[in-house]
Amino acid sequence: MQDRFERHRQAWTQDEVQKLHRLAEKGMGLKAIAKALTRSEESTKKKAKLDKLKIQKLR
Repeated sequence: MQDRFERHRQAWTQDEVQKLHRLAEKGMGLKAIAKALTRSEESTKKKAKLDKLKIQKLR
């Protein structure tokens, strides 16, 4: 359980931000993007909102 918080409160790198933008443009869902970035869904959603990105809501 301890390794789960390994990236806790890590700053976003430029590569991660670029990957977030690319994946959001492809239309991927929040869960998939967060997993690809190895970040929490909440962190990913917050960063996307700050960058004014639209993340698809998959049903």
